[in-house]
Amino acid sequence: MIDMLNNTITYFRHKPSISIGFLFAVASILLGIWVAAIPQIKGRLGLTDATLGLSLLLAPAGALTGVVLAPAVFRKIKVGTWLFWGHILICLIFIAQVIALNPVMLWLALYANGLVGFLNGVSTNAIVDQLERKHHRRIMSTSHGMYSLGGGISAGLAGLFYSFHLSTAWQILLVAALLILVLLTLKQGFFKYDQYIESDSGFRLPTGSVLGLAFICFVTFMGEGCVADWSAIYLKESLQGSKAIAGFGFAGFSIAMAIGRFNGDTWIPKLGSKRMAITGCLVAGSGFLLAIGFSNIAAAIAGFTLIGLGFSCVVPILFSTATKVPGVSPIAGISAVASGGLIGFLAGPSMIGLVAEQYSVATGLSILVFLAILAAYVAWRNKFLVNRNTTVPVVNYQDQLF
Repeated sequence: MIDMLNNTITYFRHKPSISIGFLFAVASILLGIWVAAIPQIKGRLGLTDATLGLSLLLAPAGALTGVVLAPAVFRKIKVGTWLFWGHILICLIFIAQVIALNPVMLWLALYANGLVGFLNGVSTNAIVDQLERKHHRRIMSTSHGMYSLGGGISAGLAGLFYSFHLSTAWQILLVAALLILVLLTLKQGFFKYDQYIESDSGFRLPTGSVLGLAFICFVTFMGEGCVADWSAIYLKESLQGSKAIAGFGFAGFSIAMAIGRFNGDTWIPKLGSKRMAITGCLVAGSGFLLAIGFSNIAAAIAGFTLIGLGFSCVVPILFSTATKVPGVSPIAGISAVASGGLIGFLAGPSMIGLVAEQYSVATGLSILVFLAILAAYVAWRNKFLVNRNTTVPVVNYQDQLF
């Protein structure tokens, strides 16, 4: 705990790190509002479980478009320019997504969210890798912790907003406006990243052990996407929870993930990336089993929380590993792993929707128990995941403080 506090304090005092960390938080803060709003949007637009699931498939379609476009985009647009405008754009997209007046508007917003969200993720993770190399300091897990912290805060805010009977439209408008205001104040700092991100000449499908990393990321992000998109519906419709309680599953998931990730830059060097990935997947699988094993709101929230803790360090491990694969540029490695992850994050909930239509949400979520165990096996067999510290150590760098 002391190591986590020291690492977090140093992270927050370092302007480049906390600025990039804020970008990680932007998407998750908006996502938390979206998650809590899904049940109302589903009812307002007259969507069935199957229709909602199929609608969500448009987001992975956008992400796949981003996979193909990423090398060309980052060869032509400076990373600082994209960091700023890409996150302004994602704020506007989430507004359109939440206030959608009809299914077509929702579909267009979901597709745009997948496309822009993918490019935002690639650019921020590439900059984190550059900062780690430049300052010889581990910040990948903590940066991802900022994403998780933002999700937990926003889900809690959504519950508070509902207790004051504030509509979902006003919720997203207020939160997005605040985030855009902060982005404007940080604008000049982002534009200091005036270089183009090194990338390969075009998109290539991942092979071998890189494909294994992409699969683990697929399962991890699929689990996160299912908790994000279906935990509120599961708590509200399957377990008869209130509107205020509906967002608590994702809140517990996000807060537990944030705690794990803020400790990750200390845990990973001590335990090794392979052990951390294997253990994390198994713990997450246990969380899914707990969430669906009892028809009880408290057990379900506890299960979602355990999922967050289990998966917390897996994605930072995968992204850090992807930037160091021999013969593969960092941007190509991140794109390959992130493509698997985002397909899982965005397509997984759609699959759950189709299963829920025929059986139940709990039956759909049970698929993740098997996939988490399979991901643990793939991590055990992967040659790029190692049980020793092969990444940069945690050090202080006082000359870079505010």
